[in-house]
Amino acid sequence: MKKEIKITLSPAQASDISKIKIAVSENLGIEITRIKDIVVRHRSIDSRNANIRINLGIDVFVDEPIPIIEKPTFSYSDVSKRPSVIIIGAGPAGLFSALRLIELGFKPVIFERGKTVSERKRDIAAIHKEQIINPDSNYGFGEGGAGTFSDGKLYTRSKKRGDVRKILEVLNFHGAQSEILIEAHPHIGTNILPRVIIAIRNSILGAGGEIHFNSLVTDLFIRDHETKGVVLRDGSIVEGLAVILATGHSSRDVYRMLHKNGLILESKPFAVGVRVEHPQELIDQMQYHGMKRGAYLPAATYSFVEQVNNRGVYSFCMCPGGMIVPTATSPGELVLNGMSPSERGGRFANSGMVVEIRPDDLPSYKMYPEVFAGLRFQEDIEKLCFKMAGNSQFAPAQRLNDFVKGRRSVILTESSYRPGLIESPLHEWLPTFVATRLREAFKIIGNKSKGYITNEALVLGVESRTSSPVRIPRNMQTLEHVQIKRLFPCGEGSGYAGGIMSSAIDGERVADAISTLYK
Repeated sequence: MKKEIKITLSPAQASDISKIKIAVSENLGIEITRIKDIVVRHRSIDSRNANIRINLGIDVFVDEPIPIIEKPTFSYSDVSKRPSVIIIGAGPAGLFSALRLIELGFKPVIFERGKTVSERKRDIAAIHKEQIINPDSNYGFGEGGAGTFSDGKLYTRSKKRGDVRKILEVLNFHGAQSEILIEAHPHIGTNILPRVIIAIRNSILGAGGEIHFNSLVTDLFIRDHETKGVVLRDGSIVEGLAVILATGHSSRDVYRMLHKNGLILESKPFAVGVRVEHPQELIDQMQYHGMKRGAYLPAATYSFVEQVNNRGVYSFCMCPGGMIVPTATSPGELVLNGMSPSERGGRFANSGMVVEIRPDDLPSYKMYPEVFAGLRFQEDIEKLCFKMAGNSQFAPAQRLNDFVKGRRSVILTESSYRPGLIESPLHEWLPTFVATRLREAFKIIGNKSKGYITNEALVLGVESRTSSPVRIPRNMQTLEHVQIKRLFPCGEGSGYAGGIMSSAIDGERVADAISTLYK
């Protein structure tokens, strides 16, 4: 007989299966010998007070052993002779739309402007060591998209839009750790995610799909208000039943290409700010009420959302035990992001701290097509950051306490950012409406979380790629572009997703829509 229960234990108890069984027997009021097996289905931490607790959701098997449960498996049949669907981009949206298309009997043909995971590693190393940015192969572009060399965070609020469990199971099937199936806020880790991506590539190729790397799509092939295919950099045209546009939020050339073709685009809110970095030990003590983390608790995280002068200011992509990395996608820009390995064992914690930007915040950009005002602002602040770094990939940095007090830092503390730091008064050169709101938000957070504002913490510029300032509008019933049939905007670049999970879910939804409309 299987029973489903929820129990709350101390961190030490929750780390010991024998102690979990004792707690389960007490909860059910039965002899411990009757408990043949237990399976932890859910785990989360409650650290709201000093008595930190672990919440567990458990399947308990009483008087009978657990049935043999096979690891989730997926079978991808041969689609080499089936109708082809073109996918632009091999990020989460593109890869999961490809897997779903195979399940539905279509042949995915992916065109990715960047390189394979292994080749990307060399180009990323060149950014750190030589400050050379390949505009087609970097942290943002290439196999797996921007998520490949990230923390691999798998939390999403998009549960109503798709099968979250299936996405997790597909990732687990392709090599992600089984813990992602039970954690409340699962992550894969930058050290594991690349080989998961490679396994997904092998599934697509093994089923007869195609993936073409170093293949930049420069235009759409449109006839009679329908997308018939794509035009590649060498001028060749490849036709397909439909085209999925899954290019990510940093493909600015794609937005401009669509605009040139007269396709409708929309401006949308986005966010710009800084990366904040603390010693992980300090965040642990702050979140665990002055306690050292010890052996039973993970590296602590935080999440802050404040309102300052009618704009949201919030933490973004918090990376415990992680590092800050340079993620510009073109020479002459400086952009920062964060990542963590699976064990989250690094000395530092970092997070974006960003300010909501709305189109009406940018009156000086009205000289451009209105839809591109946010895009130009995003580009300009990244170019300014590069200039303030002495035209390098060194990160302009300031002690957090000095930023809040509006003074320069005489000396900088240590950082995880490997290209290096350059002292800079971010409070002076960041746009005033961004810097002022950040400073006020930091003060509010500092009052709530003692120890957050400290000389041991740094702010580094800039964090500007939280999401795209442009949306590619689509018909909410068919998921096609509102203007052109057989073109399916998808994932973060379309403005309908944010992060690995919601992008993967959107990829599956678009594949289902194509099957419904054109099978």
